Amino acid sequence: MRKIYLHVLLLFLGVLSAHGQIKIKPAPADSSNYQSRKLKLDEINLVSAYYHQNGNNSAVTGGIGTEKLTDFANTIDLQMSNFNKAGKKNTFLFELGVDHYTSASSDKIDPSTISSASMADTRIYPSLNWTQSNEKTGNAFGFTGSFSREYDYQSLGAGFNLTRLSKDKNTQFDFKLQAFLDTWKVILPIELRPATSGNGREPRSEGSSPRNSFSTSFSISQVINPKLQALIIIEPAYQKGLLATKYQRDYFTDGSLRAETLPDKRYKLPIAARLNYFATDQVIIRTYYRYFMDNWGIRAHTAEIEVPVKLTSFISLSPFYRYNKQTGTRYFAPYGQHDTSATYFTSDYDLSTLNSDFYGAGIRLAPPHGVFGWQHLNMLELRYGHYSRSTGLVSNIITLNLKVK
Repeated sequence: MRKIYLHVLLLFLGVLSAHGQIKIKPAPADSSNYQSRKLKLDEINLVSAYYHQNGNNSAVTGGIGTEKLTDFANTIDLQMSNFNKAGKKNTFLFELGVDHYTSASSDKIDPSTISSASMADTRIYPSLNWTQSNEKTGNAFGFTGSFSREYDYQSLGAGFNLTRLSKDKNTQFDFKLQAFLDTWKVILPIELRPATSGNGREPRSEGSSPRNSFSTSFSISQVINPKLQALIIIEPAYQKGLLATKYQRDYFTDGSLRAETLPDKRYKLPIAARLNYFATDQVIIRTYYRYFMDNWGIRAHTAEIEVPVKLTSFISLSPFYRYNKQTGTRYFAPYGQHDTSATYFTSDYDLSTLNSDFYGAGIRLAPPHGVFGWQHLNMLELRYGHYSRSTGLVSNIITLNLKVK
């Protein structure tokens, strides 16, 4: 299912961000300390990813059947900046993402058709962030707006970010607040749809239902010494609304069939820590641990390590590995094993007890005179990752990241 893709891609882009974070540089100043108030283009980032997965536990068909899926994702972000009259820096980050996927399992919502609208879809998701920063103190705040739309849902998002640094700039506190207001189409499996209407046409959906998500993030990073840096993150979240995917089937011990049903409220509490150790001028060891819990009974431990190695002054290689162990929700049961008295039920293996491995490597080029001699193309990174989990799902992803300045 696409949820697995999004989870892995977010992780993959998170790894990428360790190398490709936006660096805010002050505009050149003359002897009178003048800073230009004209809006200028700082950099452009292009990320393209191809993802393919396969498995035999599709939630659409009750926990059995193909999970084959492909996704081609592309994002472009433009960073622009200027200075206001008070000398504060305004940074504008516009991002546009376009994903196109094909899903064999989604096509089983109505298996009698040769093809359906849900078999393939394109998701478009623009966002805009404005951040104002004081380059002397490092303090900053900003706001984000976003939109996303695909076949069965649309989402409006808003966010606020705040950064505070200590006087010696060895300690940094970050706070983020996000809200997403989503609207889902309630699409049922073909077997559970009402009888055809007077015109002989079967309704494609049962209308729409809201799902709202709210999350916060508190993080504090500390430079312990010249070789060691630490970061702690707490990210509580709350969701309310239609949290079940209604076109996913669930089969019961008596042979009956119902649409997936889950509570309409969910609380999540991820807690994470990261340590970066600069072993030598050529080798960095990055470690990460995350604990996740929610009120559905899911508990998960994630451990990750990445070791970037600088082969030359402008070429680096970054192997990485991530292990995840999850205890599933109390509402999960495999195909045909749900109790008929159950109030909530799912056969989505994303919510089951499982463990997974994700490993791969990336190569990064950042020559002083530009990639392939083009001065403005100052970074190219190519990464590959392989994901496998105990339920039998396997996937591969390859990502290309280009930075133009």
